[in-house]
Amino acid sequence: MIEFSGVEVTYTDEVAPVLSDVDFTVAEGELCLVTGRTGAGKSTLLGLVNGLVPHFTGGRLRGSVRVSGVDTADQPPREFAELVGVVGQDPLAGFVTDTVEEELAYGMEQLAVPAAVMRKRVEETLDLLGIAELRARPLATLSGGQQQRVAIGAVLTAHPAVLVLDEPTSALDPTAAEEVLAAITRLVHDLGTTVVIAEHRMERVVQYADRVLYLPGDGTVRDGEPASMMKISDVAPPIVELGRVAGWDPLPLSVRDARRAAAPLRARLAETTRSDCLGRQGETVLAASKVVVRYGDVLAVRAVSLDLRGGEVVAMMGRNGSGKSSLLWAVQGSGTRADGTVTVRGKDPKALKPQHARTLVGLVPQTPSDLLYLDSVDAECAQADAESGAAAGSCRALLDRLTPGIDGGRHPRDLSEGQKLALVLAIQLVAAPPVLLLDEPTRGLDYHAKRHLASVLGELAAAGHAIAVATHDVEFVASAADRVVVLAEGEVVADGPTREVVVASPAFAPQVAKVLAPQEWLTVAEVEKALGR
Repeated sequence: MIEFSGVEVTYTDEVAPVLSDVDFTVAEGELCLVTGRTGAGKSTLLGLVNGLVPHFTGGRLRGSVRVSGVDTADQPPREFAELVGVVGQDPLAGFVTDTVEEELAYGMEQLAVPAAVMRKRVEETLDLLGIAELRARPLATLSGGQQQRVAIGAVLTAHPAVLVLDEPTSALDPTAAEEVLAAITRLVHDLGTTVVIAEHRMERVVQYADRVLYLPGDGTVRDGEPASMMKISDVAPPIVELGRVAGWDPLPLSVRDARRAAAPLRARLAETTRSDCLGRQGETVLAASKVVVRYGDVLAVRAVSLDLRGGEVVAMMGRNGSGKSSLLWAVQGSGTRADGTVTVRGKDPKALKPQHARTLVGLVPQTPSDLLYLDSVDAECAQADAESGAAAGSCRALLDRLTPGIDGGRHPRDLSEGQKLALVLAIQLVAAPPVLLLDEPTRGLDYHAKRHLASVLGELAAAGHAIAVATHDVEFVASAADRVVVLAEGEVVADGPTREVVVASPAFAPQVAKVLAPQEWLTVAEVEKALGR
């Protein structure tokens, strides 16, 4: 179905090719997982499948990419619309209508699908992705995870033979991600759809994959069965890393496989003592009392009270639409707040001018590029210094500490997702706010980048900052958070130490906890330490 032959891609103004001498074939009805570090070329590989690379992105393509026998170099991307469906990392950027139902129908309208067939497919897709109750909602009012499901649905209604997905579960809560992946595997098994997925949260996908394309970052692509590729991949889910520590062969790809092999490891760990961190208890920096957020008739946050203490990393979890983002923006001061009070060291951020408010609370949104509006990294850093009253070079110094080596002359929107996050984080931190809020910061980050982010947040907490992170990434929470607050329907339903909250939850428990239950281990690092490694 998909054939790469001697493919090499070099972008304009770049000396080295992003991909070089790439040869592989994806058969009809296969689910193919594309893995590799951030910036290794995964998005370029996906863009080649429907001709966006190089027709839209520019650059030079050597070799050939054929989809169902058609060379993508011979046809513009629009000619592949019926054959290849693509869902990008940013669903909002791809929407062209106003409501969910209109968006699901739009692609079929362009393909002249009969009205009766369109109606049937829209209903099937609404049910398949569990978004029937959203059919009349404006797209702009949906949460990031809800937008992600609508974007996938808009592609599925056209019934493409090839489905290309770039980070399809990055904005979804664990349950919603399972539903979407179940729908995708159903397409593969029942309809013979060929699916190519690039996904950093490999723990969600690798067990369903028929094959893995691993990009080590040197321009090459390695192709093989999932288990064999996990032996050589430098990005691997926790369950594979646990298998490496325990010496399991073959390496497990699912919790079920790992539990079958885990009895000896559990016995060894039962004889060890786990050294729990008691948390960093500081003074209350932010106090929110009975905060209410309302959008028209929708009550997004229902009288929530929340305290953030200095020296503590708090994870806010909950299904899509539970009110996490709304609460963060209300607490920060820029968002809607219908009722309730928020004080940061005695002041309400909402009552202050923006330049003063950011010295109290910094917020990194779901899409970091929303805060980037200048034409170079150096310009963004200089502007942040000026707005914060910081010494020249302060923001750049912070950026180099987070992610060293970024070219100051590069346009911010040309950076990788991890680099954009680091730049926005530096911009917010240069104002030295005592409270830092992050909304889904791990989207687009590989495991190495997430470990680095967890380390940075730990250092900031140790320096006295109060940090709240809204996220669906249970593995990141297990490694980074001291405390977890779970929201549902705009209300707090759980609040306590990370281990106490997540281990007891089927949805929010990390892979290591599931494998080693009833013992309460959260991360591979904990296991390694207990074993003296």
